[in-house]
Amino acid sequence: MLDRPEYLNALKRHQDKSNLIKVVTGIRRAGKSTLLELFKNHLAETGVPDSRIVGINLESKENSAYRDGDALYDYIKSQIKTGVLHYVFIDELQMASGYEDVGNSLRMMKNVDLYVTGSNSRILSSENENGGKGLSSGKNLTKWGGRYIDIRVLPLSFKEYASAFPKNAMTVDSLFKNYLEQSSFPETLEYIKDGEYDSAGVQEYLDSVYNSVILKDIMTQPGIKDVTLLERVVNFMFANIGSETSIHNVAGVLNNDLKLRADEKKVYSATLENYLNALQNGYLFYKAARHYAKGKEYLKTNAKYYAADMGLRYYLLGGNSETDAGHILENIVYLELLRRGHKVKVGRVDDKEIDFVAQKPGGRIEYYQVSQTVLDPATLRRELAPLEQVKDSYPKFLLTRDYDNSVYRGIRHKNVLEWLLE
Repeated sequence: MLDRPEYLNALKRHQDKSNLIKVVTGIRRAGKSTLLELFKNHLAETGVPDSRIVGINLESKENSAYRDGDALYDYIKSQIKTGVLHYVFIDELQMASGYEDVGNSLRMMKNVDLYVTGSNSRILSSENENGGKGLSSGKNLTKWGGRYIDIRVLPLSFKEYASAFPKNAMTVDSLFKNYLEQSSFPETLEYIKDGEYDSAGVQEYLDSVYNSVILKDIMTQPGIKDVTLLERVVNFMFANIGSETSIHNVAGVLNNDLKLRADEKKVYSATLENYLNALQNGYLFYKAARHYAKGKEYLKTNAKYYAADMGLRYYLLGGNSETDAGHILENIVYLELLRRGHKVKVGRVDDKEIDFVAQKPGGRIEYYQVSQTVLDPATLRRELAPLEQVKDSYPKFLLTRDYDNSVYRGIRHKNVLEWLLE
């Protein structure tokens, strides 16, 4: 079981805060259940006996009776003795009817420290502040109110992935190539034999992940009924990671394609927006809005979308297109900034774009420009220009595959793989 210290430390920070529900969210197979197992191991190592640890996985067929919220609550309550703190773990809590009431009732018990997982944002979402269903751009309005902590788990970072291999077993560049093509889902590491991937096994595994996410976490959302349209939208979004996405323009592209398919229905912008929200709610894609977005402009402004895993992209689209290398690298940097606790948006200065404006906890801002290479002087000037127009004193970085640690008027040029391994 691969150690995941950043996420484990996040759970430890909130341990014994029984008035807060610890909610572990993220795409299916990212390692949420494994994280809870790591935390249970931590409890055992610190002297907590098994009798004070209660766990149930609602996705398991043998526990299907407990998908009734009342039955689940009664079962958990029957396992708890008065006068001593119990640690309660519920996988996929949103599968239980009335799960919000179950979670809130358990939270209100003084001798319960509650940890739950969810593979789609329904576990945190009711009506959001924009008046729609699903993942809100701000606060999620649930019956839990402010009584929960959301710990969002992503598939393995490159640093976590590299730690699974013996030191100097292969070059960093080879590791990174495998990381992109064979996926960052933790379980794909089990398909390595004698130092080589069983690529057919990985593809079959990714097929099961993809179908599980589509069928269990996206198709189950309100208003998502057309699996053919959903798959077309997914393929389009994977093919266009890191590109500006206008819902109106995407609808136009899809409708253009329909001219060759007389049996398909026209795609309307409102429908497409619903499907894009569903992809975010299932944690398959993440949306980076514009830095200057405010109020309703937030929805109108073209955003960029990034995928949770590159292996799924290779599985769906195949090949290794060099023309997409820059956007793929940008996607990896975006996910890493999320892992490091940043709020990430896309920036713009006049007519020039800054790839990422990343706000750290406490308000500190960092600016990032990402490029495959800037060995060509014209490319270097183009990539530096937006950062040079930002006049504040916050840190600015240019991340590339080049091995160059130059500093240009305060802008630090770093090798992106070295940055990922920091």
